[in-house]
Amino acid sequence: MSALSRGVIARLQLFWTISQPQSNLNFWRSGPLSEPLIFRAYLGSPSTYSTLSTHGQDEMEGRGKLLAEAQVRAMGAESRRTGAIAVKCGMTGLWDKWGTRIPITILWVDDNIVTQVKTLNKEGYNALQIGAGQKKPKQLTQPMLGHFSSQGVPLKRELKEFRVSEDALLPVGTPITARHFVPGQHVDVTGITKGKGFQGVMKRWGFAGGPASHGSSKFHRKPGSTGGRQDPGKVFKGKKMPGHMGHEQRTVKNIYIYKIDPARNLLWVKGQVPGNEGAFVLIKDAVYKKPDASLLPFPTHFASPDEDLLSLEPITADLGNADPYMKD
Repeated sequence: MSALSRGVIARLQLFWTISQPQSNLNFWRSGPLSEPLIFRAYLGSPSTYSTLSTHGQDEMEGRGKLLAEAQVRAMGAESRRTGAIAVKCGMTGLWDKWGTRIPITILWVDDNIVTQVKTLNKEGYNALQIGAGQKKPKQLTQPMLGHFSSQGVPLKRELKEFRVSEDALLPVGTPITARHFVPGQHVDVTGITKGKGFQGVMKRWGFAGGPASHGSSKFHRKPGSTGGRQDPGKVFKGKKMPGHMGHEQRTVKNIYIYKIDPARNLLWVKGQVPGNEGAFVLIKDAVYKKPDASLLPFPTHFASPDEDLLSLEPITADLGNADPYMKD
């Protein structure tokens, strides 16, 4: 097929799409960055559009999107809160009183909001879809644009679904900040590890390698024998051999939250977190070292309307009279 015929067919498809009702939905952002996001959806041309508020609960109620109430509740024994999506900013360190450096990873909870509510009656389970970051309309596909439009939320860069209990459901548009967690609690952090490419057995599996001398000829980093003789006559599946290393989903459990900065939505966590700097990670309440339910905001932290975020001071975990992570 020639390029001319492909171009004609593409033009005809575009004309047919625009002529159809409720199709070719487009978005753009209006207002400065400091104001709440408002997207204008139009059909065909920008001259005919309708304004769609991202945080208007009246509009959500009319669409049936307000499936839960944003109010403080009592957390039960079987309650399960939602998690959050954070950006790995980098690592720093603190010195304990013995002079040992404690690694600290800084995580940024980047503009998390609830983008979808899934209930037991409709989807068969209770869950919240959380969106993080920002993205331009041209960077998203039409199905994703339609998803954000139907939910009435701004465009997000990363989406993740968290299973929750029924009493932890939140309405669409509810923000999830760093104060969803409290200093001193333990969390589980999930991320994609750094990719190492194709590696040999010494780097990938920690093999010792062959001898460096005494008759060794070009056998320094090789794996050695990989199978038996005629019986079994094959190499079993799962044999540790050279191959692709890294770029796998891993979860680091029971990470301690040392400090929270509410003004900048930052978390200081003790230890390493999988992934490169700038990568998204998932933070959830620890499964094995469960936090004290009386200290957690449930279902999340609701900021007061007259609260000045810039005036908030960082909150450090209560470690008693002597901070074990600081030198005397």
